[in-house]
Amino acid sequence: MKQALFAVLAMVGQSAVLAQELDVKTRLESTLGLNVLSVADAPVDGLIQVTTDRGLFYASRSGQYLLQARIFNLDAGMRNETEVALSQMRRDGIKAFSDSAIEFKAKDEKYVITVFTDISCGYCQRLHNEIGQFNANGITVKYLAFPRAGVDSPTYDEMVSVWCAKNPQKAMTDAKSGDQIANASCANKVAEQYMFGQQVGVTGTPNIILPDGSMIPGYQPAAAVLNALEQAG
Repeated sequence: MKQALFAVLAMVGQSAVLAQELDVKTRLESTLGLNVLSVADAPVDGLIQVTTDRGLFYASRSGQYLLQARIFNLDAGMRNETEVALSQMRRDGIKAFSDSAIEFKAKDEKYVITVFTDISCGYCQRLHNEIGQFNANGITVKYLAFPRAGVDSPTYDEMVSVWCAKNPQKAMTDAKSGDQIANASCANKVAEQYMFGQQVGVTGTPNIILPDGSMIPGYQPAAAVLNALEQAG
């Protein structure tokens, strides 16, 4: 009898939590225009973690307060709990986009990095000029698209042409060298990659994601990236 009562109470409590999370989701979407992808418990009591198309937020369970913050765990050596969550999101997303990335594979591969790129970005072009050095260092580079001006920009259209080219690797190199590339269209995930980047904290390019999901914003030479990979283990 007691077990049945406890089960009923647990179901009632779970239903109340789900209703509360749904209310927060509805409130954020209707008030701020955010697309809420998931709601989960936050590392801090009284807060929930909200994953949106514009990044990771925290909210009070009532939905009254919204925080854009970093949570650090003092009892765990100042572990950045927000970055832990984002790193997992990056790893999961990169895995999901593995078939739609443009890859420059190292012959003797030791590491794989993912780089959010924009073909019109000067520092992206500079990084790509070192693609041979990255590969020589055993680093495979996988590119995901991040047209900084958004999906309604000429750069977006050009990046679609790169992703849809018969030889995307050559098209990427040509585009970053300033050469004209042929217009092309196909089923592609350029927009989805761009939205994914926004979700996981990418605000500019190039943006390098290491295998553990940690992020290096901005250009770094091949030797510096190799050092970071070796340090990360």
